[in-house]
Amino acid sequence: MTGVLVMAYGSPQGSDDVLRYYTHIRHGRAPNAEQMANLRMRYEAIGGFSPLTAITQRQAQGLQKALDRLYPGAFGVFLALKHTPPFIADTVLEMAHAGIDHFVALVLAPHYSPMSVGAYFRDIEDTLHRHNLSMAWYGILSWHTEALFITLITQRLRRAWEKFTPDELADLVTVFTAHSLPQKILESQDPYPFQLQETGELVARQMGLARYRFSWQSAGRTKEPWMKPDIVDAVRLLASEGHKAVLVCPVGFVSDHLEVLYDLDIECRQAAQQAGVHMERTSSFNDDPNFLAMLAKLVARTTQTPFGMREP
Repeated sequence: MTGVLVMAYGSPQGSDDVLRYYTHIRHGRAPNAEQMANLRMRYEAIGGFSPLTAITQRQAQGLQKALDRLYPGAFGVFLALKHTPPFIADTVLEMAHAGIDHFVALVLAPHYSPMSVGAYFRDIEDTLHRHNLSMAWYGILSWHTEALFITLITQRLRRAWEKFTPDELADLVTVFTAHSLPQKILESQDPYPFQLQETGELVARQMGLARYRFSWQSAGRTKEPWMKPDIVDAVRLLASEGHKAVLVCPVGFVSDHLEVLYDLDIECRQAAQQAGVHMERTSSFNDDPNFLAMLAKLVARTTQTPFGMREP
């Protein structure tokens, strides 16, 4: 059996877990009182907690079902999260104890950066080295141009069009977004921003979009500069140019979580309303069976292209 290590960021398991979670993200440095107050405010605004971990669990379960339909008994799906249990190291050890000697590593993020997807892969390598495990593994670097992925995005765009009037549709601007990263990645020819553009261009071509732009969102609150323009600034700029309708398409995310439910649905929407802009966003994939079927086919195909192979 081939293991499938499905990985995502994870989220706090409740209000009492926020401090532990963000301390883990910050490599042991706890947020200060002001930062904690801001975080608690954001979580309270979306209902008290992020649904990300629960959604990721359903995605892993759905992926297992999709693989079982296509390749009965060939794959076993294991879930791992970067900043909350089950952690990547623990799940890799679980696979080893279950007799899995080779696996596919899939991060639930379509675009690759050494700072994002690459960090998950480094965690795998560190675990294998630390425990002297000789498991062969295949890492899926990115899947931002998968044909079905592009089609599923276009379907969500068309559904979102129904929220606009005919006059608004005539001047609608689509803005493709992904999570911002520190601007320093541009110095190393990091593929991340180019892959976002590739996804957006493919969607625009398939739909015949005449007006679309790219933006970033949810930048970290650090002193170093992060990639711009931020989505809030992008919406305000569009308003200043006379546009009255904007459709935000967060193609860098596949699940509802704080960066979507607060940063877009609350913060960005409020900025749009203040600027006189009707803003909507496309729905997230979450555990959509069609999305998971696409990932199942991707996983099966990836076993033919080894990456990060470890010799016994």
